[in-house]
Amino acid sequence: MPKNTPGNPEGDGTPVPRRLLAAATRLFADQGYDRTSVQEIVEAAGVTKGALYHYFGSKEDLLQEVYARLLRLQQERLDMYAGSQEPVEERLRAAAADVVVTTIENLDDASIFFRSMHQLSPEKNKQVRAERRRYHERFRALVEEGQRSGVFTRDIPADLVVDYHFGSVHHLSTWYRPDGPLTPQQVASHLADLLLRALTHPGT
Repeated sequence: MPKNTPGNPEGDGTPVPRRLLAAATRLFADQGYDRTSVQEIVEAAGVTKGALYHYFGSKEDLLQEVYARLLRLQQERLDMYAGSQEPVEERLRAAAADVVVTTIENLDDASIFFRSMHQLSPEKNKQVRAERRRYHERFRALVEEGQRSGVFTRDIPADLVVDYHFGSVHHLSTWYRPDGPLTPQQVASHLADLLLRALTHPGT
């Protein structure tokens, strides 16, 4: 993870940590995490190895941060939707659509992580899993709220509904293409509709 030292802009004015992350993301996506060297990252970012090790302890820290920044964004947005005063079905639909759009908008980050997560150390792997679990639990709480209030059916366990939706999200990187027939918003709308239909009371 980046240290708490502000990045000094160089060259085009982009802070060094952001340049390193951008370079690492591009290289990890193009040629894979294990086939990317630290030297390639610093050359692509236009900085020295010393700069990399100042902000990140290792290449592994860069991999962790690639996904962590996406997860932070999604958690912040989920908290916003979940904490609003809208009816629970509208909050869940907004959250379900948002995680699709933010994943597609950061598809390299997501695909890199799911492809390379096993290469994190056990400690870092545990940290990331804990953050993902926190996100899933907040999302599941919306489903459970709707089930308790009678808005959603209890026929399907909340855990299964959540796994169903996030299984679809995790597979986006295997088939979604920006030049395809569907926009991110259209994909998000369809998948959110499928989730809500799974929770609809039979006969309604």
